[in-house]
Parts: sequence; structure tokens; C-alpha cells
Amino acid sequence: MLSYGLGDAGTGIAATQLGFYLFPFFTDQAGLPAVIAGSLLMVTKVWDAINDPLIGWMSDHTKTRWGPRLPWMIGAAVPLGITLASIWWVPPGDTSQKTTYYILMAVLLMTAYTCVNLPFAALSTELTEETSIRTRLNAARFTGSIMAGLSGLIIAARLLSEGNNDYLLMGRITGLIATLATLISCWGLAPFAKKARKPIVKRESFQLQFQRILRNRRFLQVIGLYLLLWCGLQLMQTVSLIYLEQVMKVPTDISRWIPIPFQISALLGLQVWSFYSNKFGRISALFFGGRLWITACIIAMLLPPLSPSAASSGLFAISDLEGLKMIALITTILIVGFGASTAYLIPWSLLPDAIDADPEKPAGIYTAWMVLIQKVGIGLSVQVLGILLSLTGYRSANNCNELLECLDQPNTAQITIRICMGLIPACLVGIGMLIMRRWPERGINTEVTLS
Repeated sequence: MLSYGLGDAGTGIAATQLGFYLFPFFTDQAGLPAVIAGSLLMVTKVWDAINDPLIGWMSDHTKTRWGPRLPWMIGAAVPLGITLASIWWVPPGDTSQKTTYYILMAVLLMTAYTCVNLPFAALSTELTEETSIRTRLNAARFTGSIMAGLSGLIIAARLLSEGNNDYLLMGRITGLIATLATLISCWGLAPFAKKARKPIVKRESFQLQFQRILRNRRFLQVIGLYLLLWCGLQLMQTVSLIYLEQVMKVPTDISRWIPIPFQISALLGLQVWSFYSNKFGRISALFFGGRLWITACIIAMLLPPLSPSAASSGLFAISDLEGLKMIALITTILIVGFGASTAYLIPWSLLPDAIDADPEKPAGIYTAWMVLIQKVGIGLSVQVLGILLSLTGYRSANNCNELLECLDQPNTAQITIRICMGLIPACLVGIGMLIMRRWPERGINTEVTLS
């Protein structure tokens, strides 16, 4: 369990820092317009999605004495660390030159990311066929991911507060952590990976793969849920720092630390939902956590901002009104994290059921398609965010004489940010719960047959 938990630490720390900080980095440090920043994130996710089926197929067809998955993780560990550091450098040149550099780095980074993450994710299905152990494996996986993400947020808060903004040093530290965590995980998993179930290898065209997933109704439900939950979560992560600083008027030195309670709450929620799922069922856990998540989203959308005097001082007394506002904000974030942890655990704990519904059980293919569709959806949602902010008058650093002037965003932009932080995620989670209401908690009644 410990070794499997470490396997997602490297990609977890990368995903967390990219999710929370990359969009503000592009707009405020690299000086890119919001629409270009959103487009870069979309390119990142779309490329990440495109390479998923290829790497999934190649992983299924890899034959070594250590199994088909570990060689991919080992080979990509060092490139993951190097590219994770390089994405945080601001190159000289104009907007087009910077954009070209970030596209190249994003392609290399997400290729290495997929080579680690996708083979690793397929192992949860192959290491065991027992549902409870699979749920525990996924809980261990996302515990490692969230704890690594928490450490990444602490590093970021320390290096990016007090006006330092040392993004490159942050990238170097987290890149080293990502590489070491991946290699240590491979070392621990090696004896188990050798004995794990191997995929049935056969040549299968892209068209047949697509037909396979379309005929697996259980998989379509799982991917629909995963797409909706992660689009909501990714949208909230991307807009969160902008929401804190430019809507809620939280000082920068404080706002950089606020995502940490979110990660801690998600980590606690992951343990609770893992226990709850094994006792009362995964769908019951989804509905309980989803309701908490939706409630917190609506509250976050409606919370009043801090007053200008309180925001400028950075000091909040619990007894006064501003202190109560701050407590309400942090409490809401804690509830969001606790409820949103279902997005980590539940879809991945349901995926093995969908894979088992296929007689050939090609875990690599299903894992690849699950991640592909999820990443395309996330990329499009972030692109929509960039377009909406641009249309509503959002000002990035290159449109301001001083960065502080950008904190006074027009009302249309602030309303859009609130909607992206609250209403849209709440709707996505609600739809996800709706499509899973008839999932059979025990047993799989449908098998896939390919003609």
C-alpha cells in the first residue's frame, strides 16, 4: 500500500501545482493575456489526452520480467522532474516566443506525466481482483497524491509569498521530489508487479478500441462521472487564487496558504470516504460527498469580500466582522475539499468494475480512454474560462502599469469568477450524481462482446 501510494506522489505534486498556479503564472509572471493562458492549458490537456491511448496500448504490449507497467514509470521519472522545473521559467522575448516555449515544454511535460501516471493507474486493476482491496489501493494512491500536493502547496506558499515569486526554484524542488517518489515507488512495487495479472495482448485498431468502450455501458457511466467531477474540480482549482485575491480581496501573502486547508480536508475526506465506501457502498459515498461539495460551492459564490482596510492590513481579529468573514471563507474551503475528495476516489474505485465487464480486461486501454476523455474535458473547460475572463474585461499583468492595479477587476469579471467558482462546479457535480443513481453496487450484470 505504501509503495502504491508513493506512485501517484510525483504526478500528484505536479498536478496540484499546475492546477493552482499555472494560469496565474502565465498571466501575472509571464505576462500572457488570459485567452492565451487558457489556450496553453487547453493545449496541455489536449496533448496529454492524445498521447493516452498510444501509451496505454504500448504499455499493454510491453513485455519484461517486471511486467508491462514499471519500465514506463522508471523511464519517465527523470524527464518528468526536468520538464516540471522548466515549465516555470519565463523566457525572454515577446508573447509569441514565450507561447512557443510553453507549448514545447507542455508537450514534453505531459508526455512524461502520462508515461508515469497511466501505467501506474492500470496497476490497481491488475494487482488484485477484490473490490475492497482495489478501493484501498485507490485510497492509498490518492492519499499519496494529496499529501504530495499538500507539500507542493507548502513549498509554493513559502517561495511565492512576501513578494519573492521564485517559481523556478519551486519547480526545481518539486521536480526532484516527483522523480525520487516515482523511482522509490517502482522499487517497492517491483515484486508485486511481476506477479500481477497481465493484459491479453492482441492487435486492435483505434476503431475497435472506440467500439469496445462504446459497448461497455458501465464504462460510459464511469467516464461520464469522472469527466463531470474533474471538470468541476479543475475549474475551481484554476480560478481559486484569482477568486481569493481579486474577488474576496485576500492579501497575496495569505492567499498562497489558503489552498493548504483544502488539501488537508481532501486528505481527511479521502480516508472517510474509503471507509464509508467499504461499509455502505461507493455510490452512497458519492451522494453524501457530492451534496457537501454542491452546498459549499453555492456558499463560495455568495460570500462577501473582505473590506479594503482589512485586506490592506492583512490582520484579522476573530472578534470583528472581517475575522468572521475569513473564518467563513476557510470553513467553506474545508467543506469543498472534504466533499471534492470523492472526485479522486469514487470514479477510480468504480473503473475496475467496468474493466471486469469486458471479458478480455484490457486495463491499459480503458485507463487510457478514461484519462483521455477527462483531459479533453478539462482542457476545454479551462479554455472556456480564459475566453470568459477575456470577454468580461479581465486584466492580466501585461495590461497593467502595476500588478496591484489588476486586483481591481471589473464587476463583470468578478461575477464570472464567482460563477466559475460556485455555480458551474455545483451543476457539474449534480449531473454526475444523477447519471450514477442506477449503478449496481454489487456485481456486474453486463459483459462486453466484440464481433
